[in-house]
Amino acid sequence: MKVRSLIVAGVFAAMLLADAAAFAQSPLSGNWLPMRSHEDDMDRGPGPDLGDYTGLPINDAARLFAESWDASRLTLQEHQCRVHVAPYIYHGPLNLRIWEEKDPKTQQVVAIKNYVSTYEQTRTIWMDGRPHPSPYAPHTFMGFSTGRWDGQVLTVVTTHLKQGWLRRNGVPESDQTTLFERFSRHANYLTHTVIITDPVYLAEPMIRTTDFQLSERDVANWLWPCEYVEEISGRAKGEVPHYLPGANPFLEDYAKKTGTPMAGMHGGAETIYPEYQAKLKQPGLGASNTAAARTSQARNPDRGTIELLPVQGNIYLLAGAGGNSVLQVGESGAILVDTKSGPLTEQVLAEIRKLVPAGKTLRIIMNTSADADHVGGNQKIAETLGSSAAWTIINTPGGSNAAVKIVSHDNVLPRVSGLKNTAWPTETFIEADKEFFFNGEAVSMRHVPAAHTDGDSIVVFRKSDVVATGDIFRTDSYPVIDLARGGSVQGVLNGLNLVLDIAIPEHHEEGGTMIVPGHGRIADEFDLVEYRDMVTIVRDRVQALIKKGITLEQVKAERPTRDYDSRYGATSGEWTTDQFVEAVFKSLTATRATSTQ
Repeated sequence: MKVRSLIVAGVFAAMLLADAAAFAQSPLSGNWLPMRSHEDDMDRGPGPDLGDYTGLPINDAARLFAESWDASRLTLQEHQCRVHVAPYIYHGPLNLRIWEEKDPKTQQVVAIKNYVSTYEQTRTIWMDGRPHPSPYAPHTFMGFSTGRWDGQVLTVVTTHLKQGWLRRNGVPESDQTTLFERFSRHANYLTHTVIITDPVYLAEPMIRTTDFQLSERDVANWLWPCEYVEEISGRAKGEVPHYLPGANPFLEDYAKKTGTPMAGMHGGAETIYPEYQAKLKQPGLGASNTAAARTSQARNPDRGTIELLPVQGNIYLLAGAGGNSVLQVGESGAILVDTKSGPLTEQVLAEIRKLVPAGKTLRIIMNTSADADHVGGNQKIAETLGSSAAWTIINTPGGSNAAVKIVSHDNVLPRVSGLKNTAWPTETFIEADKEFFFNGEAVSMRHVPAAHTDGDSIVVFRKSDVVATGDIFRTDSYPVIDLARGGSVQGVLNGLNLVLDIAIPEHHEEGGTMIVPGHGRIADEFDLVEYRDMVTIVRDRVQALIKKGITLEQVKAERPTRDYDSRYGATSGEWTTDQFVEAVFKSLTATRATSTQ
């Protein structure tokens, strides 16, 4: 009996220790108010001055981006409803509510939820050990977060963030950012520490803290049912307000007002350390010698294998191993937008078989261009499933019911004429679009003239609310402009603006119409807006240099893309930064020559 009593006592003590450990995690649930009167008041309240980058470990790319920033860009309809990303939003005025979500059967904590009143943002921090999503998955303003308890501190790691701000005066934070957080509670006070790692715009990680105080009641929350309006009438379609390099007239205002040395005001990694104080006292100190931006080749998630991801509705993405393929499935079978390369055909068909109903198959292929990684699988798929090209009479009752048809703009046909005829389009269109109704959904192919090539099309799935863009938009590089096959930078911009006209966000520039690029991850309107802005700004810079009468090599030496190179540029491979700048230059000079004739 004595031994049994000791065992029971030991088990009871272990239970008490376990409970004590659980309580030691110091739950964060409650309503929290920011304590900001003594912390970065200008930054968190009315907003920082233009040109004030003090205390930020930014690189040269971030600095040029910020110096080119014109706040009028926020008057563009696509920017009016943008919200702050997770690394920034806690640092401003807000009411913060935290609570736990538990499994109703096990009562284990599945997630810790945050409601941020600013812009009505709800954030989920998963506590159940799930992995982060595929690199092809969409990004959001709150990102994808996983957490764990380290003693009494909640530690959180967040990926899949959209582009946002490091400081609200144009200093950017890229969509390649990883956020590391620690929520520490001390009685009625909460300290939120963030470490922001951004390979595109930061020379080294940036650390920021924010303090909160517990509120005894549920504080009022701000509602912001944003709907964009036309703030400035008469603006040219596709115009993006910005300053050309060296033309921003407001950058010295902060230094003059505060007496801050210009070098320190420019920010940079070295300026955040105490030793920099001595350097500021040196006579004739010029601009801060900060790290230049790195060209990142790691932004492309392509691992050479195919990944199947749901997009929305009955649309799926076959990502990786070259150009993206977009799949629509339903009771009538499947539509495939682009077929990747020939060696991948069996993998592509295997993925399709997983999704289509029994007895159904792929019926329609749509090619967005003649690129090999978009049409390379046409031949093998047509030979495997049967091609409507084998029928002597087309578009008659029953004529092609047992075969796959290949559809493209007419300009694609001569580009693939060197391939076997089973790879050729069996139907082409010459005018603006080609329409279908398939699997209970309206589907439209729309020609985008003189963009990536002269044969580009986008595909719109109306019910699913998805747009497949082909290579006029890609998240892994600058747009490829094939001048030899009729491409142009203005055509690319016209195509991007066309997709923006089609896309409608669900809430605060997030979700709604989903956009699948020719290469890279699933996107939405906001992602496309940032890309459109980038191409527009580069075009305007190159155009301004052309007007000065300088040569192509001189334009390249000016590096008009340098604030974007660390995100989209490449120094080697199939499409380099130099090739992009050259294509923009030649495209614009050809247009200028034509207009003056």
